[in-house]
Amino acid sequence: MYRIRGMAVSCWVLFTFMAGGCLSGTVRSAPEASRFYEGRGEGYEGPIHVSVQIAGTSKTSLRILDIVILDHQDDPAVGGAAMEALGEAVLASNGTDLDGVSGATESSRGFLAAIDDALQQALLPETLETFD
Repeated sequence: MYRIRGMAVSCWVLFTFMAGGCLSGTVRSAPEASRFYEGRGEGYEGPIHVSVQIAGTSKTSLRILDIVILDHQDDPAVGGAAMEALGEAVLASNGTDLDGVSGATESSRGFLAAIDDALQQALLPETLETFD
């Protein structure tokens, strides 16, 4: 399992939120709730499985907060490195409309497809009723 963003960023955000609220003397609203969604894509050597932390409730308000690569079969030095680099780019751009990494095209496509799969799940209604 590979974490794209480390604990340091989370601690910094938490500290900033807490200190900002305490030092300014103003009441701040609670941070927006986030959820985790798993997505799958097909890499060069097999499936790619990711977990994506997402905040927001609509297509225009979704924010990608974190990406964890849960499993992949691709070469760690090529496909794994490409996924790490793309993960940072996805977080920076808040989207998957990116070019793949040269030399790891299929790994790149599979990784971005896995993130897209998670994003699509975030947009589905929470409850789907089935009528017999």
